Amino acid sequence: QVQLVESGGGSVQAGGSLRLSCAVSGSIFSSNYMGWFRQAPGKEREGIATIATSNRISAYADPVKGRFTIALVKTENMLYLQMNNLKPEDTAMYYCAASSGSPRWPPLTSAAYNDWGQGTQVTVSS
Repeated sequence: QVQLVESGGGSVQAGGSLRLSCAVSGSIFSSNYMGWFRQAPGKEREGIATIATSNRISAYADPVKGRFTIALVKTENMLYLQMNNLKPEDTAMYYCAASSGSPRWPPLTSAAYNDWGQGTQVTVSS
């Protein structure tokens, strides 16, 4: 089990950028996959990016492809999400998550993850 703490959320205008950070307590190597999820009010939590800790292969959900980049820095025990060209529809609470299982690739469903952070709010205004 790992503990996850997100930071870096905030308010930004459309077209702007933010970088979310997720500090991992415990060995990042105990997790097979790390992911970013988001949940907007009244909507279900959706997986937006995932990365395999062994080889750093990543995958993205269609709404964020080409705009968001997930990065894993093992030496720092940190997971990042660089978000560019933000849109109002990106407004949500963002969560990082860790999976120690072996889900089908790409693991972009909540059920694939067993550890979660508390979330950080991102608000994009038009």
